[in-house]
Amino acid sequence: MTEAASTGDERTGSEADLRRYATVEELLREKLSEAIGGWRGAAESAVPTLAFALAWARTGNLRTSLVIAAAGVVVLLIVRLAQRQNARFIAYAAAGVAISAFFALRSGRAEDAFLPGMLQNAGLMLVLLVTNLTRWPLFGFIVGVAEPEVFAEDPTWWRRHPGIVTVASRLAWVLIALNVVRLSIMVPLYLAERVSALAVAKVVLGWPLYLVALTVMGAILVKGRTPIDPHGGRPNLA
Repeated sequence: MTEAASTGDERTGSEADLRRYATVEELLREKLSEAIGGWRGAAESAVPTLAFALAWARTGNLRTSLVIAAAGVVVLLIVRLAQRQNARFIAYAAAGVAISAFFALRSGRAEDAFLPGMLQNAGLMLVLLVTNLTRWPLFGFIVGVAEPEVFAEDPTWWRRHPGIVTVASRLAWVLIALNVVRLSIMVPLYLAERVSALAVAKVVLGWPLYLVALTVMGAILVKGRTPIDPHGGRPNLA
């Protein structure tokens, strides 16, 4: 075996086989869809928050609103189980409701039901910002984890593909902007203890704004034509 062939074999052994993707955008479209569970998974994660916000706007009762949000999770779980489908996204939603209930019931202040979400937004924004500025974009790890065997051997294999780093960074900037908008509106409302306005903001800045962000990210992933080959060439799809 020649030295060139040996090097080639070593590379394919330590990196994912990306030859089936024409561009970085195509790769990220597939991996992100798997990570968020497609449109259904994303929608299910938003239902409990929407239920709480609408119930609070209607009743003004903290416990009632939390019970209705929990009931929404139960309904979604029953549907998933009846269809014999993976319910992990419902579990995420249930955890979110439980954490919100803990904060609100412990303090007795309805606005504290929104505090975990704001802390999560601030934490995610900070992580995305730091990883982008250091050229270790978070979305790159999503690509890496999606290839579990390769990731176990070399968690940073994706960084040898400059195109993946570039597109992953662009996607992260969209979410950074999303969280800046959310926090700039919700934090003042929280400090002013305006629960009804917080509920409305949570709905408007939640799923609808997330759809806007997804649209922008989708445009990046659909219109972009970034070569996936680390040396800038189009991969051999043969």
